[in-house]
Order: sequence, then structure tokens, then C-alpha cells
Amino acid sequence: MSVAYTPLHLDWPGLDNARDLGGLPTSDGRRIREGALIRSESLTRLDEGGADVLRSAGVSRVLDLRRPGESPDEHPFADDDATYVNLPVEDPADPKNVSSTMLDLYLEMLDVRPDLFAAAVAAIAEAPPGAVVVHCAAGKDRTGLVVGLALTVAGVEPDEVAADYALTEERFADHFRRHLDGLESDEERERARAYQATPPENLRVVLRHLDERYGGAEAYLRRGGLTDAQLDALRGRLVEPA
Repeated sequence: MSVAYTPLHLDWPGLDNARDLGGLPTSDGRRIREGALIRSESLTRLDEGGADVLRSAGVSRVLDLRRPGESPDEHPFADDDATYVNLPVEDPADPKNVSSTMLDLYLEMLDVRPDLFAAAVAAIAEAPPGAVVVHCAAGKDRTGLVVGLALTVAGVEPDEVAADYALTEERFADHFRRHLDGLESDEERERARAYQATPPENLRVVLRHLDERYGGAEAYLRRGGLTDAQLDALRGRLVEPA
């Protein structure tokens, strides 16, 4: 990374991939605020009492990017209408090539649903004061895209966004290893490795795609319905004062 940055991993009970994005450098020499934006795997993995830990940490909004019914486990914030927002960035009716690479799937998702990605970023921008936690299932793909968009709007450089995305593979290494051990064939394991990997180049390509096709992340989000006021609110929320 171009500026010294140590990921702020959060020791939240039951979670392996919760981290505060505070400290990430922006292009104008500032940083992302601590306690503003947190990414995680599904909060259904929290140990009992974990929701109280998050409330004590100042979490004001939980943005769940999963489809309704995606998990049989009850979400610990599902009954908290003031905090919990479920905004999937996929529609089950959307075409999907199951043989695609993860990178191809990312580009397909973004091109098909700018409205859903814009709604997710707006939910971060318009959250009550406090920390916003963004999660999907593993906190890897959908979370990586939404967080990547938000960080890019906030002025974080592509290499920094990509490096943060890549950390998930390291944080989830033990979980992924156990999953691979449970598969029966080498073919299944090879396919799973490809889907579990988070090479930084994935996010670099995503951001270049947004630049080349839409004129950048901001223009892409505007295409999906995000307003200038929401973009300004996002930057004000995420970036520390000058």
C-alpha cells in the first residue's frame, strides 16, 4: 500500500472477517474515519450475545446484502427496524452464468443492477450517526463490491481498495480450509478454491471497468439513482475532516 495502513480487525464473537475500514488513506492525504464503515461476514454467525457487543461498539446500521431466505438462520438484528436494512444487490430473476469466474460474475452483477448497488451505497450514506456494518454471506463478494464503491467515492485509491478486498482470503483461511476438506473430489476442491480466492486484481479490474464503461464509480452510482447530495453525505460520513 502507498501509505502505512494496518487493518483494524474486530474481535467480535463468532466472526472471522469483521474489520473496521478506518485508517485507509484517501488521495488527498486524509483517511477513512474509524468507526464509520465496517465489513463482515454474515452476522448470523455471531455467538449468543454478539448483537449486544455490536450495539456497545456504536453500530447504528446493519446493511444485509443477502437475498431474503438465503440463510435458514435468524438474523440477530432482523427485529430491529431502526438498525437492520436488507438490500440485496441481486435479483433472483437476473441471468447468471454459473460457469463464470468470480470476476465475470462481479461485472455481470454491476452491469445488470446499478439501481441495487446505488441503493446499498445510499443506505450507508443516510444511516443514523454511528458505525455501519455491511455484510453478505462471507463478506467477500457482494460486500467487497459495495464497500469498494463506497471507498472509491470517498477517495480511496484503487490499489488500496483492492488490497482491502484481498484481506478476506487471509481472514477466512481456516474456514475455507475446512470447507475444502469436506469436499469429495479434486474437481470440486479446484472449483471451490477459485471461488474462495480474493486476488486484488479482481477489484482493480472492476474499478477499471467502471471507469471505461460508465466514467467511474460515481457516474455508475448516479446512473443507478444516487444523488449528488447522497454522494456528498457518503464522503462526509466516511472521510475524516481536513
